[in-house]
Amino acid sequence: MKPKKSRARKAWTWTASVLALLLVLGAAGYYNRTTLALWGFDLFLAKDVEKQLEKSYKPTVDSKPKPPAAEQIKYTQADPYSVLLLGVDARDAEQGRSDTIMYTVIRPKEGAILMVSIPRDTYAELVGRDREDKINHAYAFGGAKMAIDTVENLLGSEVDYYAAVNFNGFKNLIDAMGGISLPIEEDIVNKDPGHEKFTIKAGQDKYMGQDALNFVRYREDAGGDVSRTERQQTFVESIMDEASSMSSWSKIPEYVGIMGENFATDIPPSEMIEMAKAMMQGKNRSIYTHTLKGEGGKLASNGAWYYFADEEDVAKSKTLIEDWMNPAKSLAELTGTGASAADKQDVAGSGKDREVSTASAGADE
Repeated sequence: MKPKKSRARKAWTWTASVLALLLVLGAAGYYNRTTLALWGFDLFLAKDVEKQLEKSYKPTVDSKPKPPAAEQIKYTQADPYSVLLLGVDARDAEQGRSDTIMYTVIRPKEGAILMVSIPRDTYAELVGRDREDKINHAYAFGGAKMAIDTVENLLGSEVDYYAAVNFNGFKNLIDAMGGISLPIEEDIVNKDPGHEKFTIKAGQDKYMGQDALNFVRYREDAGGDVSRTERQQTFVESIMDEASSMSSWSKIPEYVGIMGENFATDIPPSEMIEMAKAMMQGKNRSIYTHTLKGEGGKLASNGAWYYFADEEDVAKSKTLIEDWMNPAKSLAELTGTGASAADKQDVAGSGKDREVSTASAGADE
């Protein structure tokens, strides 16, 4: 028994030494820190993470097939690709509406991300349902495929992959992370009798899962659907910041396990791991946002409230996406094409009600 004990002690000492080395050398600078974290991830965690991700792999009939191992792309050298992010606010396990809809372009070589947010009440043709309705109904009626087809039809841009997350999964994930940072300068109070009641205290260093979800769900400010969309962008950015910190890399298997059935995607697990590693190696991860502009109003035919996207901004968003998907474009060129923090100010006051006819409302098509 003694030899076994000795070998076990040696194995543990070796492992502890490696982890200690990673932590000590982590202070040597961003490049070294990232390189060591990736090495440790490959050595200790990658296989377990890939196995867990298999449970979330749910391709649609139009999804790209899994590539053979020999043909897998090294995403540090990959061209830009797009991912449709869908946040499903179903408090139970049923398939709910996608209250968060973001057409995301990822440029691995620069570590840059573009997020084009589509307000959930946007009036759009639901492809496969032969009718117009709020765009967030597409996921409820036809799952990821209908959501993808509908967004592609609205923006005129193809989607490479999708990723859908139930917000319940986010709540548990944020708790496991120990909270996320949110820019809340004044108490947020949801007190309308018709809405869920809650209060979020301002000025906290970290916000736990329930407060973070309430931050996204808050709906009583003057900005309406547009302000909610901007909070969604902030929410996603905050999770990415926390998840990509040096202290979080070793917890990735735990995070993936927490998401479990709350997460679905058609990105093959092996490719998802390569994508994440490529983003970690980006020199400076930067996120640019744009929210689809428009006006809120009631449809004359049924009295329902919708968000009517501005046709010019739909065209602008399409061009923005095309530019970001063009590998020949530099990041310096792209930052002047319309995606910036200023966009948030541009749309802050666009939630005015108006009466429109059925004919004018359908002019987006």
